[in-house]
Amino acid sequence: MAKLVSKTYGEALWQVAMEKEERQAGAAQEFFSELQELMKVLAENPKFDDLMIHPGIAKTEKLSVAQKVFQGRTSPEIYEFLRLIIEKDRYKDLPEIMEYVSDQIKEWKKIGVTYVKTAIALSDAQRRQIEQKILETSRYEQLEMHYEVDPQIIGGMVIRIGDRVVDSTIKRKLNDLTKQLLQIQLG
Repeated sequence: MAKLVSKTYGEALWQVAMEKEERQAGAAQEFFSELQELMKVLAENPKFDDLMIHPGIAKTEKLSVAQKVFQGRTSPEIYEFLRLIIEKDRYKDLPEIMEYVSDQIKEWKKIGVTYVKTAIALSDAQRRQIEQKILETSRYEQLEMHYEVDPQIIGGMVIRIGDRVVDSTIKRKLNDLTKQLLQIQLG
């Protein structure tokens, strides 16, 4: 349910940004920058979050506080978005909504978020080689790389970009071999 909520509201924000971009080149980037700044301000003020999600505080009071804090200090679209999520009791979903929007922004800018898992730490040269190969074989122009070491994979690596996974680990190959051997019937 939370994924559906974050996608629904995130998609609405995304559409606002794209409409702004259609009217004026660069407007979407300004909008996204404003959203990032808003999230930074909210992260620095956790008591505001506590107030917005507190079940004992009336919705009208929450809306009043949001109006005093944000109306006129943010773009009308962002203020209306905040008002809407407070009104619909979805303020608690704001981090997931913003994560969805962030993912959309990265796709729009052709930035691939890549997760690489290896059995041992990679050298800088190996990392550059992997990044170069991914750039050559994907539609991305930039990469946001995340590396993880997991000795349980024994050797090889797992690369995940979005919903695509390339698993060339020894652990997977051993599991595949085990399955094949179990399928062989002894005569």
